[in-house]
Amino acid sequence: MAKKKGGVGRHVTKNVRREFHPNLHEHRVWVPELKKFVRIRVTARGLKTINKNGAYRALKKAGVIAG
Repeated sequence: MAKKKGGVGRHVTKNVRREFHPNLHEHRVWVPELKKFVRIRVTARGLKTINKNGAYRALKKAGVIAG
């Protein structure tokens, strides 16, 4: 019987909340100002930001690099 008629439902018997996870990647990013690679776990969106603004500026703003 259908749920609205007091039954358990014909197809769906339970609602489950969907989980969203960030699209994380492990990357070595070259930072010219420090003259070294920095290992970071970054989202795909974060990589685009690093490409646009430069590694040092983006990582400093995110708090990954102190200084």
